Amino acid sequence: MMSIKKVVLAYSGGLDTSAIVPWLKDNYNCEVIAFVANVGQGDEELEGVEQKAINSGASSCYVVDLREELLKEVIYPTLKTGAVYEGQYLLGTSMARPVIARAQVNLALELGADALCHGCTGKGNDQVRFEAAFAALAPQLKVIAPWREWNFTSRQSLLDYLAEKNVPTTASATKIYSRDANLWHISHEGGELEDPWCEPTEQVWMWTKSPEQAPDKATYIELSFAQGELSHIDGKEVDPITAIAQLNAVGSENGVGRIDIVENRLVGMKSRGCYETPGGTLLMAAIKGLEALVYDRASLKYREQVGLEFAQLVYDGRWFTPLKDSLLASATSLAQELTGDVVLKLYKGNVTVAKRRSPNSLYSEAFATFEDDDVYDQKDAAGFIRLFSLASRIKALHQQQKG
Repeated sequence: MMSIKKVVLAYSGGLDTSAIVPWLKDNYNCEVIAFVANVGQGDEELEGVEQKAINSGASSCYVVDLREELLKEVIYPTLKTGAVYEGQYLLGTSMARPVIARAQVNLALELGADALCHGCTGKGNDQVRFEAAFAALAPQLKVIAPWREWNFTSRQSLLDYLAEKNVPTTASATKIYSRDANLWHISHEGGELEDPWCEPTEQVWMWTKSPEQAPDKATYIELSFAQGELSHIDGKEVDPITAIAQLNAVGSENGVGRIDIVENRLVGMKSRGCYETPGGTLLMAAIKGLEALVYDRASLKYREQVGLEFAQLVYDGRWFTPLKDSLLASATSLAQELTGDVVLKLYKGNVTVAKRRSPNSLYSEAFATFEDDDVYDQKDAAGFIRLFSLASRIKALHQQQKG
């Protein structure tokens, strides 16, 4: 074992981290400080968490509110890139990790700790995300990953250990699903989801109504953006935290934001998960609707390429890198034109753009109309097509000459 005096543990109050606290004291003979990130996971998960950490053996517990930081510094900038992982996933878990890791590092440096600890398993993506951030921000701090060290192999073995140490817990031996929630989304893994041939039952979903149970009447909502950032909902100015809560509520009521995906993990294996991102689904649909109005073809193609690269970067935990800064600078520059209003139509799980307008719109009814106009001479298209297809024409002539 490494020589450790003081360690800051990313603590959730769940079974794993409750067991990690006494395990660290037993195996490293060190002081354990619990760090809890409030990323909007809900009052139920945060209620009594400080006392729970102390009861587990931590010397102290710090709860840090990171909700606004998560929205302003990660989620809204990522939206400008159009990042979607493997065509579906809006990166809810991935986007929270940089702000959590940075706050954990800052606390460790402030308290003079010499190590950091997380409860991520050796099979998942999060171990990479956290430790890549630790390496970029404070490489001098040691990192402890108990799931890669201890001999516990089941929930029951962890419960037995807590009982041995007289650490109270409300956890039980049976836990159907593994979930992760923040103000942007909630994820679900385990249970019947481990078989991709099994359809998710309704007990999987926690935020959203099923499309079948959603209202029979469409809901309309207007989102206004200033340079790619949400500024108003239905004409009323909103702060970031209130905005996402409002969008989550209206999206959930209409069955919007559910996905069921088999994704490629960074560590090489595939995993099946269900995600609920109702507010994020609305924001992404609105931004893409505005992009179609404002970006020319070359700009939109470039933004799509940036989005693909940025989604991979966020998923892989490479937030604190020069590449992130470069890609984000490109997307932010393009988004200077993303000002305008979009009306979304929500109906039984579907989201469509009903209306859109922008002072920077490149759409011209005068040019696009099928009626008479005096701005576009259709005869001009003949020369354009001849030049556009010139390479194909030359190739065909060569083939004819060859017989």
